This record gives sequence, C-alpha cells and structure tokens, in this order.
Amino acid sequence: MLKQNLSTKLLQKLSPQQIQFIKLLQMTTLDFEQKVEQELLDNPGLENSEDDDYPEQLEEKEKIDEVENYDNVDIADYINNDDGGDRSAFHLNEDYSGDDDKEMPISESVSFYEHLSKQARASTLNERQTELALYLIGQLEEDGYLRRELAAIVNDLAFKENITTTEDELEKVLIKLQNFEPVGVAARSLQECLLIQLYKKDTGDSQSIDNALIIINDYMEAFSKKHYQKILNGLKITEEGLKDAIKEIVRLNPRPGQVTITQIKSDYIVPDFTVKDEEGEMIVTLNSRNAPELKLSRSYKETLQAYDSGDKKDKSLKDAAQYIKQKLDGAKWFIDSVKQRQNTLLNTMEAIVKRQKEFFITGDDISLRPMILKDIAEDIDMDISTISRVANSKYVQTDFGIIPLKFFFSEAITNSKGEEVSNREVKKILQQAVDGEDKRKPLPDQALMNLLKEKGYSIARRTVAKYREQLDIPVARLRKEL
Repeated sequence: MLKQNLSTKLLQKLSPQQIQFIKLLQMTTLDFEQKVEQELLDNPGLENSEDDDYPEQLEEKEKIDEVENYDNVDIADYINNDDGGDRSAFHLNEDYSGDDDKEMPISESVSFYEHLSKQARASTLNERQTELALYLIGQLEEDGYLRRELAAIVNDLAFKENITTTEDELEKVLIKLQNFEPVGVAARSLQECLLIQLYKKDTGDSQSIDNALIIINDYMEAFSKKHYQKILNGLKITEEGLKDAIKEIVRLNPRPGQVTITQIKSDYIVPDFTVKDEEGEMIVTLNSRNAPELKLSRSYKETLQAYDSGDKKDKSLKDAAQYIKQKLDGAKWFIDSVKQRQNTLLNTMEAIVKRQKEFFITGDDISLRPMILKDIAEDIDMDISTISRVANSKYVQTDFGIIPLKFFFSEAITNSKGEEVSNREVKKILQQAVDGEDKRKPLPDQALMNLLKEKGYSIARRTVAKYREQLDIPVARLRKEL
C-alpha cells in the first residue's frame, strides 16, 4: 500500500542577481572588462557614463517601478536575459596604465585536441582513416594518453557510430596518430610514450639515445625506482654513460597532452589591486578597470514613462514596454552586482593588508602571519566561499612584484617558543634543505623532520610529508642522482 508522508525541509536557492554577482566576483580584471563590454552590447538598457550618477540611477529606477502593474505586465516575468555567464576567452591589447605597471604577459593557446584534429584532416589519411583518427583523438585523456582498450573502441564505433572496424585497422590508424605532434601523443602507457619520443630522436649516431632506448624498453621498472646499479650491471656501461642516457630521458615529456600550441599575443594579466607603502601607511586601490561608470539608458526610461502616461491599449506598445522593462531590470541588476563586486574586492584586500602589513613593508615571506579564509571572512562579515572566489582569481601589485592573493593564506604552526608562525616559513626551510642536500644521499622525511626540530619546529613526519608534497618535492628515493 502506498504511504504518503508530509515533511518540511529548508532549501537555499540563489536568486539570479546573486548568481550574477558570484560569477562577476570570480572574474579577473580582464575577464570582467570583457564582460562589461559584452553586457553593453547585449543590453541597450545599459549605458556607459563618464559621470558618477549611480544614486540618481537608483532614484530613477524607483520611479519606474511605481508603474510596474501597467496592463497586467508582471515584473517577475522579466529577468535579465544575460545570466552573467563566464566568458573565459578574451583578447585585449590595451596595457594597464598604472604608474608602476609590471605586466605579466600570457599567450593564447590551442588545445592539443584541436591541434591533432587539424593534423588528421591535413594528413595523407584517406577519408575512412581520418574518421577513425578523429574518433581516437576524442578518446584521448587530457594528458594525451589512450587508456581505453582498442576492443572497447571497436564496440563503441559499431553501436554508437554504426562503423564496423577491427582492432588491427584501429592499430594502424593509431600508429599514424602517434606520429603527430606533440610527440608521444596517443601512447597507451608511459613506457610507450617515452619510446615514441626516443625513436623520433634516434639518428643512429648517439650512444646516449641508444642506451636510453634500452633502459626504457628493458629496464623501465628499475629506472622508475632508481635502481641504477641493476641498470649498470645489465647494460655493462659506465656511470658516466648512464648519466648521459638519463639526461636524454628526463628531457622527454611524460604528458604530451598538456602541451598546447601557443600564439603569443599582447595580452596581459592585469593586477586587480595596487598596494603602496606611503610612509608606513598601506594605501589600497582597486584597478580602475574594475569600476566602470554605468547607468540606465535615459531614452529607455523616457520611453517607458511616456507609455505609462499614454494609451496602454495598443498591443504593440505593450510588447515594447515589456521589452524595455526587461532590459532596464537587467541593467539595474548588473549595475548593482558591479557595485557589490567593487565593495567586496576592496573590503577583502584591505582586510588582507591589515593582517599582513609587515609583509607589504618588508616583502619577506617569513614575515607573513598565519591566515586562513575564515579569518578574512570574519573580519569583513562575509561567507568563506566569497573570500575563496576572490583569493583564487585575483592579483595585487606590490613594491615586490605582482602576487596572487592566495599566496597570503597559510596555516599556523607553533614553534618551540610557543609562537604561532605561518607554515610558509617551514616550507621555505624544507625547500632550502632539499635544494642543498647531497643528491647521492637525499634526505628522507625523518631527517627533514629532525632538521626542522633543531630549528625550533616540532612537527610530525606525516606533516613534513604533506608540506613536501605541497612543494612538489618527490620522496627521497626519487630525488637520488648519480
């Protein structure tokens, strides 16, 4: 028997305005500038203004809202057509015009999927082989490897694409695909990837490449575990010969899919903030590109007011009024979101500077205080997720260069004096220890832990391992060199 139950539960649902604000907040300065330009193109109810008349805009909008019930026009039906979606592609050539502009050049890139597809279409493959090659390209993972079995792909082609093929036919196409650029793409294992690259480099007159080929083909496991003595005994080569072979191997790319074909552009990562030290006082400014002067369209407002005072029975006029109302609503929401974004960015940056003032004076990493997202969220009375969006996508221009905001956040640890210090200080010591170690006998985590203890930082070995991994430092065994 079917049973019915009543239950109540709380659900949190973001409004379109909140969604728009969140998307604007996490944009970089260049993304945001592009978004404003696009919004001005898409919404004729929004205009750019040289005068700061934002309060006047709100007053005018309130007057418009007073006529909201004309001829059963429902305000709730008119939500901004543009949901504030993120447009990640941008191509700006205008330089940041700050006094101390230290711009960070970036490049436009084409994904390896697109690059491979272009090669497939331009190659000597026939029409059927090209079709199979394009399907195989679509099966590659982001690092460039083909990890699916050919038998499974054969079945997919039969059931999904109505293409009958065999593993042998796919194998032949795959071999051709493996000759495409970037070298090593479409390999089915790391070993195959490295071998493909070495075969491309093999000219027949290099002993080091010959040895490298034998090592990867016959001693892959010993090489990955750095059991060099086993390789020396097996190949009957000198230690110097092994070093030369290893040099060839480490020059290879184990993740060919992460290679992109770049086109250098005059684009820049523009800092979102500038912090200047003026006689000990930290002055925080928001990049002017983050503060566009926007207003509601005067002509649209006048048209809507004229409709309210005139004959409302004409259906075409009613439709026009609905359209205008919709665009003005969207413009109002966008202006509000932009203003909210500006205030949130400034409040967050000012709170960071207040806590990390010593760093902005000295530029020394060790002067950084422990600080987590929750600290800033509490300082400015905002949600942690909001602070996270700012910290993960923004940069600040300081007297010491352009720095990502996430750099200023770190966990606290207690030293032997009972003082709380940033874990960044410990990481710096770890990095220096590894950089200065004897690579023939690299320091294991236990030795690193003892070294830190001598310097007044009593932390567990597992914590040392965690910090080492965060610094992208491999375990001691994999740092060993001849």
